[in-house]
Amino acid sequence: MLPKGCFHVSFSRSGGAGGQHVNKTETKVDLRLDLAAAEAVLGAEDTARIRTVMARRLDQDGMLCVTASEHRSQYQNLQAAFERMASLIAAALVRRRKRIATRPTRGSQRRRLDEKRHRGDIKRDRRGPPTG
Repeated sequence: MLPKGCFHVSFSRSGGAGGQHVNKTETKVDLRLDLAAAEAVLGAEDTARIRTVMARRLDQDGMLCVTASEHRSQYQNLQAAFERMASLIAAALVRRRKRIATRPTRGSQRRRLDEKRHRGDIKRDRRGPPTG
């Protein structure tokens, strides 16, 4: 888990319908992860990977941004933002396994060629006798 010092939290008023409550309370959460500060914990390789994979979510200062405003409670929005941030980081750090190239088996090659021959026979039989 990353230390609290890596995160910058700000609150603002949520948009949309809601009457008096939404007009006077700041429930929208804007959570930003300072990747430069997180590099000490995550390491240079992981932060570089996060920067490349999540490049669209970075602001001009190079911070990873997440907002949450679906709940009426500031606390619930804060929890939702932290959960979303954790899932984004986890998704960015997943490394795909490298595919090992294999050769097709003799049986699969034979089946493929038999199927090609069969399709060719079907198409040849559709043709009528040559007109001449």
